[in-house]
Amino acid sequence: MANLSPTQTNKQLLAGYCGIIFGGFGIHKFILGYAIEGFIMLVITLVGGTFSYGITLLIMQLIGLIEGMIYLNKTPEEFVNTYIVNKQSWF
Repeated sequence: MANLSPTQTNKQLLAGYCGIIFGGFGIHKFILGYAIEGFIMLVITLVGGTFSYGITLLIMQLIGLIEGMIYLNKTPEEFVNTYIVNKQSWF
């Protein structure tokens, strides 16, 4: 088991809420330290949304919503082990 600190549980809440609200832009990925994955989501949203009239924004928002709900439904121990210790970047 990993040691829990208040900043790790704050990351869980912040990443979960940002995933639900701003999930299409990958903000929750940047909060967790997954810069490449966050940049991928941001580029898909902006570039793809320009050419698809926003359809890719809706798809990325749905992915962010699902990930945000997953983050918030995990216990703090599960969250730290999954996303901070083991570095699972998608879902």
